[in-house]
Amino acid sequence: MAENRVHPRAPIELKVEYKRLNRFFADYTRNISKGGTFIATAHPLPLGTRFVFRLALPAQAEPLELLGEVVRASVGEASDPTGMGIRFIFDDDRARSAFAAKVEGIMAASLGEELARKLVAQERN
Repeated sequence: MAENRVHPRAPIELKVEYKRLNRFFADYTRNISKGGTFIATAHPLPLGTRFVFRLALPAQAEPLELLGEVVRASVGEASDPTGMGIRFIFDDDRARSAFAAKVEGIMAASLGEELARKLVAQERN
């Protein structure tokens, strides 16, 4: 699947909160990119489900509310951890660009400037 991704992912763990059928969940990302994330969860949502979730970002007081769509779900096979792949959905290009800048900042803070620059450069090639 990695070869089909438009945006390179960085192995960054962030807290994610969302609601399903009047029940709240708090899980963590396994990785994140400008276009999506993988949420490690024992209760993946069905493919195609669109839902609003809150993503806790470092150095930001309030979590960021995002709309996402489940594009992949797995139930814990040896090479595939249990969870769901989420594609971010934005209202417009301005919102997409603002979030992309935040992700680049998270990558730089978590992985270091040089590695973050390399990941971003991979995307542009």
